[in-house]
Amino acid sequence: MTLASFNFQKGISWQFGPDWPGIRCLAKTRHGTECKKPALKGRNRCQLHGGKSCGATTKAGLERLTAAKIKHGRFTKGKRAEAKHRAEVGRRVLAELKRIEGQLEDAGLMPDN
Repeated sequence: MTLASFNFQKGISWQFGPDWPGIRCLAKTRHGTECKKPALKGRNRCQLHGGKSCGATTKAGLERLTAAKIKHGRFTKGKRAEAKHRAEVGRRVLAELKRIEGQLEDAGLMPDN
């Protein structure tokens, strides 16, 4: 590709021109405008905005990503499972209390509310 084939005029959308029918990068620039570069084939981003990245694939890489995303332990799988268990125990306790209350009301030992 020669220098003559590049369009250096100000205001023209990158080297493909403003009327280029292909898919543009969907990223926003630092100025808040849309990126004018073409997206990489099969992707929605150009090479500058992460189009070449395919993400971590190894187990160690995925674990590093998971560890980097955790800011606190409130929503980890273990904590969520523990919270579900506590909620289930709480529901069972409330159901048992209502059952006992109903028996006491039926026996006349507790006034109806």
